[in-house]
Amino acid sequence: MTSVTSPLAGRAIGLSAVPDPVFSGAMVGPGTAIDPARERSEAVAPVDGIVVSLHPHAFVVVDDQGHGVLTHLGIDTVQLNGEGFELLVNKGDTVQRGQSVVRWDPAAVEAAGKSPVCPVVALEATAESLSDIAEDSDVKAGDALFSWK
Repeated sequence: MTSVTSPLAGRAIGLSAVPDPVFSGAMVGPGTAIDPARERSEAVAPVDGIVVSLHPHAFVVVDDQGHGVLTHLGIDTVQLNGEGFELLVNKGDTVQRGQSVVRWDPAAVEAAGKSPVCPVVALEATAESLSDIAEDSDVKAGDALFSWK
């Protein structure tokens, strides 16, 4: 069982509330989403593992059970071309849960006309494999978001 924790402080709102049909329809995978606090912060690793994909606006950490967790910082933020995002680790790095991965400013993302909502998705998972999914609750970085069988 993999416990996935929140990479950010904010409100867990569930994937259905994400303003992007690819995420809200769980086409990328099941999970939940965080509406982040509007302050400069650091997105942290949601599991212990290896950073297998790293972009200014998104990263994937794969744990020792092969579970990949995507953290996507905002919606359509790829269009910002990295502006306002600072990478704090490198692709291939081993990270611990809670370790800072990307520094960013959700308020600046919003000011640029993008949604700062952050999907946290279990890649290559089924909806049935997740349990205890956080929704409609305030979370701090490191709080439990969901369990993955």
